[in-house]
Amino acid sequence: MLDVIAGKSGVCDRLDFDEAKYCLSGNSDIWRLGRLADEYRNRLHPPERVTYQVDRNINYTNICTSGCRFCAFSRPPGHPEGWTLSVDELIPKVKENLELGGTGILLQGGHNPDLSISYYIDMLRAIKARFPTIHIHAFSPPEIVAFSKFFSVSTEDVLFRFIEAGLDSLPGGGAEILVEPTRSRIAPGKCTGEEWLDVMRTAHRLGLKTTATMVIGFGECIDERAQHLLKLRELQDETGGFTAFIPWTFQQSKTAMENEVEPLGGLDYLRIQASARLILDNIAHHQVSWVTQGLRLGAVALKFGADDFSSIMIEENVVSSTGAGFTTNEVEMCRIIQASGYNPVKRLTLYQNILHA
Repeated sequence: MLDVIAGKSGVCDRLDFDEAKYCLSGNSDIWRLGRLADEYRNRLHPPERVTYQVDRNINYTNICTSGCRFCAFSRPPGHPEGWTLSVDELIPKVKENLELGGTGILLQGGHNPDLSISYYIDMLRAIKARFPTIHIHAFSPPEIVAFSKFFSVSTEDVLFRFIEAGLDSLPGGGAEILVEPTRSRIAPGKCTGEEWLDVMRTAHRLGLKTTATMVIGFGECIDERAQHLLKLRELQDETGGFTAFIPWTFQQSKTAMENEVEPLGGLDYLRIQASARLILDNIAHHQVSWVTQGLRLGAVALKFGADDFSSIMIEENVVSSTGAGFTTNEVEMCRIIQASGYNPVKRLTLYQNILHA
């Protein structure tokens, strides 16, 4: 079947459900799959170039009602280890990010029922007032759905108010697996897959660009993985609002699911990276998830369809809470990109290139 897949050219001649399943299954030759993904990536982007960003992932609260069984970061309301940052505590983090060469921030937190909508609006306005050039990439779809319920307003109203206050784009977190039965099993209190897609649809209509994500390794079947990717492709056909796709494998240490599923390996990650590039023919950029997979495997993924090395992430708390997070700096990241045979190009959040490293 890879011969058939190799003959397809993208949006006008794309992979169907069965072909997507074949790519995602262990029956397909992983090395040839990688070559096909790399060839397709090189048709879309300069073959010699890999982009990256410098930003900071700021978690504003770890208090959350969603009860996701794969999360080692959050704490339920009333827990003694719960915390929420004030706006005054956020500002120095943004300032430090800029001083270290950062061009954007990623704001994400739990579903905290004790925070008012003014907390978020004041946060956005304060950051933009103090740092008008910073790009605020914030609040994943599950957060937007939770805010809608907490504040008794529509998700569209939440997004509109946040845009007015300074929100620039929306991250694709909280997707995990968008289809059933896995989604309800792993995240019983989180928004549904259709709600996730509806938030993204609304964000795109309001002019916000967003990213899309996928996490594998929860014990989901190949059909569910294929359905997840095809749902993203269908929405991108409709709106064109996704700038990038980022897949990674479930980091199970210290979570409630730690002993329930077998951990996935490097080849599983490379397979989803390559398959996604071929299936998601309408999403231009595909990021490496080095923070979960490590820098060496991230470098290999550049030959499996990825064109972006993500961000150096000056701060990251969610993955590191499992004990599985990796760290780097801009110099090391550029060195790894160069050693892999590419020219590193620093970018902004929405993939505007700003300089060669």
